[in-house]
Amino acid sequence: MLLLSACGLTAQEQFRRKLEQVSFVPKGAWVTGVSVSYSQSDQDNYQFLIVESISGDTYSFKVSPTLMFCFKDNLTAGGRFSYERQRMRLNSADIVLDSETDYDVGQLYSISHNFYGTAVFRTYLSLGRSTRFGLFNEVQLQMGGGQSKIISGSGADLTGTYETNFKLNVGLAPGLSVFLNNYSAIEVNVGVLGFNYNKTRSVTDQIYVAHRHSESANFNINLFSITFGVVFYL
Repeated sequence: MLLLSACGLTAQEQFRRKLEQVSFVPKGAWVTGVSVSYSQSDQDNYQFLIVESISGDTYSFKVSPTLMFCFKDNLTAGGRFSYERQRMRLNSADIVLDSETDYDVGQLYSISHNFYGTAVFRTYLSLGRSTRFGLFNEVQLQMGGGQSKIISGSGADLTGTYETNFKLNVGLAPGLSVFLNNYSAIEVNVGVLGFNYNKTRSVTDQIYVAHRHSESANFNINLFSITFGVVFYL
């Protein structure tokens, strides 16, 4: 029995993994950054699948500053504020199903803006002993909402809908951080896990009131949610 116990202790010592944790982000560091995105497109007699003669324009804008504090080596916590604005104006479009069936769609205008506040907790893991390349996992709790307006038609056929919305999101966003120097880094992250809750109130033509609720869960990698940003470590 003593021999088996000694062999067991020897086997435990042989298979014990010694993980060496490098201080990728040291305690006391401030992490700050901002991401800005803007896109604009104009269409004139454009065709896409069954939609022909598209004329209009659209743009979207988003800015998101971030501030976090490293309260322990490789552990940070803080917050992020986001503002986004979108506008779409469709002057004319034809939906052609076949040679004898088509629909004319035009005079459509939509604009929306939203504000979000996010509590962020992040853990870092260096790749080997390197302090230039590292992985991180970010836990996010996001709350916010905004307003939108949709107008269609013209003259006597003019109709409009005004909406207010509230959104709640809990998610995980792993990513990669690459230091350019001691104070700045480029980050790439992908949203993988998350729970979303949306609540919307709509008023059409200042008469008809409607409410909409939706919940969804996401447990796969969304390649369309890849985010690039520049972050400064002070």
